Amino acid sequence: MMMNRTMKLLLLSDIFVLTGFGLIQPILAIYIDGGVSGGSMLSAGIASALFMLTKSLVQLPFGKYVDSQSRKTQWLILGTLLMTLVPVIYVTANSIYQIYLAEIVYGLGSGLAYPTWLGLWSANLEKGKESFQWSVYSTSTGIGTAATGALGAAVASLIGFSATFLLAGSLCLLGCAALLLMERRDARAAKSLGGEGRLRKSGDGVRCF
Repeated sequence: MMMNRTMKLLLLSDIFVLTGFGLIQPILAIYIDGGVSGGSMLSAGIASALFMLTKSLVQLPFGKYVDSQSRKTQWLILGTLLMTLVPVIYVTANSIYQIYLAEIVYGLGSGLAYPTWLGLWSANLEKGKESFQWSVYSTSTGIGTAATGALGAAVASLIGFSATFLLAGSLCLLGCAALLLMERRDARAAKSLGGEGRLRKSGDGVRCF
């Protein structure tokens, strides 16, 4: 695959995270409607709207901010960790308001992670192969999401909602682990430069300007 290590780790992380949430999406409205106090199909729609609204309000100003930061991976890890909390909140939720809280946390985490991920991926695209590399990403994550979309309801019917949510959270943690590997590698590269000049993310790791 024509990708540097940074891109491979970014891709691997997103596959895990999107696969995890792919398990949840087909069953969440059913869970809210039948398994949460105050839940209904209307409240499931409100929960979805809260996620999208929070994400939209956060990502635009944060995208502008993170462009000026040199250690972008740390923000990506933070956003992904917040997203990892969401399935845990689902498991412990007793009322629809806790589901609403989970969706706000999900929107906040996505608002931090999404623009940061896009920035890192775009900075590492190989000139002349941009379309192919985006296609590799879209195909890989699409296949993973499609597989879990079909699997999510089956898994929930076999092992229950709580176990399915915890499985989704575990997959998100694996996504975080891939990002931690990337951050550790970048930190070693930065240290090896001995503080010469200003460090910024570029290409396959960090460069000194």
